[in-house]
Amino acid sequence: MKKIHFKDLKKYYGEDITIEGFVDKIRNLQYVQFVIVRDVTGEVQVTIEKNDENKELNEIVSNLTVESTVKIKGKLLENEKVKLNGMELIPTDIIVTSNSLDELPINYKDINSSSIDTRINYRFLDLRNKRNILMFKVQTCLINTMRNYVLDNNFIEIHTPKIIGTASESGSEVFKLDYFDNDAYLAQSPQFYKQMAMCSGFERVFEVAPTFRAENSNSYRHATDFTSFDIEMSYVDNLDDIMDFEENLLIAALSAVKEKYEEEIKDLFKVDITVPTKPFPRIKLEDLYKELEKKYGFKMDFNEVGDMNAEAEKLASKYIKEKYGHEFVFITDFSAKKRAFYHKRENKIPIGADLIWKGCEITTLALREHRYEILKKQALEKGLDKDVKFYLEFFKYGCPPHGGFGLGVDRLTMLLLETGSLKETMFIFRGPNRLEP
Repeated sequence: MKKIHFKDLKKYYGEDITIEGFVDKIRNLQYVQFVIVRDVTGEVQVTIEKNDENKELNEIVSNLTVESTVKIKGKLLENEKVKLNGMELIPTDIIVTSNSLDELPINYKDINSSSIDTRINYRFLDLRNKRNILMFKVQTCLINTMRNYVLDNNFIEIHTPKIIGTASESGSEVFKLDYFDNDAYLAQSPQFYKQMAMCSGFERVFEVAPTFRAENSNSYRHATDFTSFDIEMSYVDNLDDIMDFEENLLIAALSAVKEKYEEEIKDLFKVDITVPTKPFPRIKLEDLYKELEKKYGFKMDFNEVGDMNAEAEKLASKYIKEKYGHEFVFITDFSAKKRAFYHKRENKIPIGADLIWKGCEITTLALREHRYEILKKQALEKGLDKDVKFYLEFFKYGCPPHGGFGLGVDRLTMLLLETGSLKETMFIFRGPNRLEP
């Protein structure tokens, strides 16, 4: 039997129907009982008069606990006196499909009543909060819109291995595994295999998949296991092609979210959804340093020159917002020492950029070095040799110019809804001190 979602109940006025959901509230008065039942789409009031005819139903409700699940048969009536959606269900049968204990370990309806770490301990309850349910509807909309956008632009979906034999894609730490008495590692990204697809002639590929970073960071925006939306495409001639593509992708995604969930987001998160305009502002890193020092007295730490840090990213967003009224900015011309060996270079400068949104980096994008001899040389400069031997093999037999990027889905959601932490945004958070639930 197809479940009736509560958002569609108006179609069933005057009909005998069956609903299923969680018990949200119970009011047991002298002459009547009210049970509010909820599902993922909404709530409905069930009204049971206290009389001899309803004696069995009254007994069930008297022993019912909040957060139990029920299956209720009855007639749906339109009633303008009912504050909840102007309708009520008059039951003929109530089946308790599961019982909840009387007292919950957390008050999931009030996110401020417990710390985020306590809430994660009981994430299965915490996720019942309306904000959390909406958050994952929004995330679904983001991913689905981006997926449809790339499919409409002739991309092929791939699924790359997450257990790999080398640990040398970038400077980030990796998780080491015992793999049948050999060393293996959890993949930091699908980068090598996205590029293999370019060498294979796929031309345009994408993947939505987990990535793993063994970084001992406890910041608001880092996790050890997160989801990335990755893109790679061939025959791109310059960085503008990739930046332009990402602009279109994000505009499509944010437009879809705004159209579908704008009012709910404003109500539950107090956030206004702004769809950006094209082109996004673009600035060279060295020029940005000068502007941040001039306007805010900020000077990059010597050891981080050629790169960005969290403070610089926040000030970069502030500067761009003040100067251009824009939430996004592409920052280009990073130091080769701070970029991966496979980034293509021009005059020794990597042809790539970071995209900053609301004070936080959401993408590193770049043209890739596709010429075997140059790529091999750049790998050796980083001290990489045998570890990337299998990867370099891809480029020996012809490879088109290409480039791409990856978007952290959890971080994107965090910034969109301004939750303040990935712990809030991820279905189940994983960090240096978190392996449960």
